[in-house]
Amino acid sequence: MESEKKSSAISDVGAWAMNVVSSVGIIMANKQLMSNNGYAFSFASSLTGFHFAVTALVGLVSNATGYSASKHVPMWELIWFSLVANMSITGMNFSLMLNSVGFYQISKLSMIPVVCVMEWILHNKHYSREVKMSVVVVVIGVGVCTVTDVKVNLKGFMCACIAVLSTSLQQISIGSLQKKYSIGSFELLSKTAPIQALFLLILGPFVDYYLSGKLITNYKMSSGAILFILLSCSLAVFCNVSQYLCIGRFSAVSFQVLGHMKTLGCRA
Repeated sequence: MESEKKSSAISDVGAWAMNVVSSVGIIMANKQLMSNNGYAFSFASSLTGFHFAVTALVGLVSNATGYSASKHVPMWELIWFSLVANMSITGMNFSLMLNSVGFYQISKLSMIPVVCVMEWILHNKHYSREVKMSVVVVVIGVGVCTVTDVKVNLKGFMCACIAVLSTSLQQISIGSLQKKYSIGSFELLSKTAPIQALFLLILGPFVDYYLSGKLITNYKMSSGAILFILLSCSLAVFCNVSQYLCIGRFSAVSFQVLGHMKTLGCRA
């Protein structure tokens, strides 16, 4: 029993560590890829489509080689989840474009209490006093570190609300789908990634054109840009897998707290 507990604890630490390292790594890679001082690849939605396409390919190879098993999940639930997840990505992009950095950070910060309320409504989940106090401390800490200016407009506020609600619902759904169908994190990801990739690769270029006024077909690809796109996609596989692992093992609230701890680390 003790050895099983130690093994489980090591696996938990490994999942958190994979998420932290891959998330920070993908931020660094994307900054170099998308910044004007780097390769000026300003097509965030299309890049996310590439991420899920590579993740889907890894899942396909894993299933084909017998490394992972494919369990049944109704197609309508996979499509519904993928729509919510892609709405989260698009909403975040629009929120960042239309709002100040300060309000964008506040909207991300609000996901912690929103997830708590959603889990209480959807799953009748209650939180201990210690958890509530921990969330308050993290919220205050990240708020002090990130909020510099707060400017908001109606369109930006609506996009931020959509982003917060869809992201919170997506993260709660990851855990509930795994429990409902007794499916592993990687198996669930391998089922949803192809659908998300399809939506993003079709609609992403139009969203990117609205955001940046540039067409991805007009972008002059260099060897350096290709290298960083491949690096970003590789890190995205680990980031996506570790996100599903962490939420499956713990909860959406714990994952949100970890996410804001990473924000503090990146700013430091």
